[in-house]
Amino acid sequence: MEPVKELTDFYAAIRNDNRISTTHISLYMALFQLYNLNEFCSPVNITRTTLMEAAKISGLATYHKCIKDLHDFRYIQYIPSFNPAICSRVFLLKV
Repeated sequence: MEPVKELTDFYAAIRNDNRISTTHISLYMALFQLYNLNEFCSPVNITRTTLMEAAKISGLATYHKCIKDLHDFRYIQYIPSFNPAICSRVFLLKV
C-alpha cells in the first residue's frame, strides 16, 4: 500500500511550523477525512457542526481561529458561505 502523498506532504510541512497546534492538526485531519470520502476531489463541502464533531473541537472561537489559521497559513483555501442553508467549501492546498 502506497502512502497518501497529500497527508505525507502535510506532516512534512508542519514539522517545523511552530504556528500549528494539535487543534489545527485535528481540524486538518477532519477535513482530510471528508476529502478522502469525496474521492480526493476538491472542493469539499463542509458544515461547522460536522467538522467540530469530527475534530473534537467544542468551542466556536477555537474552531473559527483554527480554520482561519489554516487558511491564512496556506494549508487550505476556506470559502465560507455565511448562509446556514448552503455548505461552506474547502480546498486542500498542495504544501
